[in-house]
Amino acid sequence: MRANMIALGVGVAAVCTVPLAITVTADASADVLLSRRHPALASSAKDTQHAGAMAVDGDLTTTWTSDPRPGSQWLRVDLGKAQTVNRVRLLWDDAYARTYRVQISSNGSIWADLRAAKGGNGGTDDLKKLRGSGRYLRVLATQRAASAGFALRELQVFGPGPAGKPSPVNTPEATVPAAASALTTARKKETAFRLVSSAENSTINWRGQYGYIEDIGDGRGYTAGIIGFCSGTSDMLALVNEYTRRSPKNKLAKYLPALRKVDGSDSHAGLDPGFTAAWKAAAADPVFRKTQDDERDRMYFDPAVTLASADGLRALGQFAYYDAAVMHGVSGMRQIRAAAMRKAKTPALGGDETAFLEAFLDARTKEMRTEEAHSDVSRVETAQRVFLRTGNLDLNAPLTWRVYGDRFTS
Repeated sequence: MRANMIALGVGVAAVCTVPLAITVTADASADVLLSRRHPALASSAKDTQHAGAMAVDGDLTTTWTSDPRPGSQWLRVDLGKAQTVNRVRLLWDDAYARTYRVQISSNGSIWADLRAAKGGNGGTDDLKKLRGSGRYLRVLATQRAASAGFALRELQVFGPGPAGKPSPVNTPEATVPAAASALTTARKKETAFRLVSSAENSTINWRGQYGYIEDIGDGRGYTAGIIGFCSGTSDMLALVNEYTRRSPKNKLAKYLPALRKVDGSDSHAGLDPGFTAAWKAAAADPVFRKTQDDERDRMYFDPAVTLASADGLRALGQFAYYDAAVMHGVSGMRQIRAAAMRKAKTPALGGDETAFLEAFLDARTKEMRTEEAHSDVSRVETAQRVFLRTGNLDLNAPLTWRVYGDRFTS
């Protein structure tokens, strides 16, 4: 149930990047190590034993490893305050990046390149003669050498210092800010999917929705699957394309030409009468179910959570962005965010988190009311707004909410 859908790669969706002139400095070998045991945030992690903090702990036996899904991944370290950076050392594991960027930022949202590297071959990359200043430094890995993802044993950032004390961390799972990691934990990610399913499918059993398909009359053609992939908004086409790449002889592949033609409209031309039956049959295929999971994360969950994390929002704010992306597309969610930022600052910019989320939800409901099919704003007002006004910014269970008059608990 989305409009104006734009699929953005992980790490790129959250930020703007501006060019930075790099000037030559002396060898920084005598500079201070600024990064050790400072808070680290990763776009993803294979598991809690391979979290971002593993790359700044000073232990070469531990490793940050991203999950294996396609696309860019990043690792960010908070230096605690604005620092001048002269040198960065990257100690790659076997899953190294062939191309990557080392970037710096004052606020964790707008990034400038210190170095764009191509032709990486693993081992240790010792990047000297850098010059930039900022509180946050990020490695944005864009091309992998292995299907397993990206893996860094250590990220070391050097500058004239002083190093200062690491910023306080309030989570036992890894040395990452709680605001930036909350919705990516397995339990809260499950909560997010249940909340969306309660609105999209009138049930919290989202795993039972792989075979769901119908035209709900909202002008977007067929709506189907675990988050309502639509034949009229490009994401259903992207899903079936990816499914066909993984399983070329699947039951939906023959409908790809029709899906291309109806994209952007509410037409069923070339899809009826067999497409709905083929979709339901495909839902029995574990490959199709896994593809739905992966495309949901790639197109909606990851970009939304990445942007919310950069804005300094905890789990509730991350979910608010994700739910908006599901309904309005990532581009629509970003427009809602922009409207909210005209009323309040994000926490990353020094604003109050509750005040900003109130502004975001106001902008969201205003946008929803522009479409008759979405004029019922209960998924915001009797769910997200309730959590916000009870102070549950971490989206802690148990939760009770109402959507379209139905009551749910999780």
